[in-house]
Amino acid sequence: MEQLPQDPAILLSYINTKLRDEYSDLDALCEGLGIDREALVARLGQAGFEYSPENNKFW
Repeated sequence: MEQLPQDPAILLSYINTKLRDEYSDLDALCEGLGIDREALVARLGQAGFEYSPENNKFW
């Protein structure tokens, strides 16, 4: 998680771009980037964002 942007808004944009352009779902993204899914969801959740599997993005 250290390699990811620290600012929540930038992290949101980074993750959503990766989901849109490179990964079919959150599990694939986490596996591909080698990050912990629960930690990512918690970090973005603290900023008020949640993952939508139907839309494959955080909002």
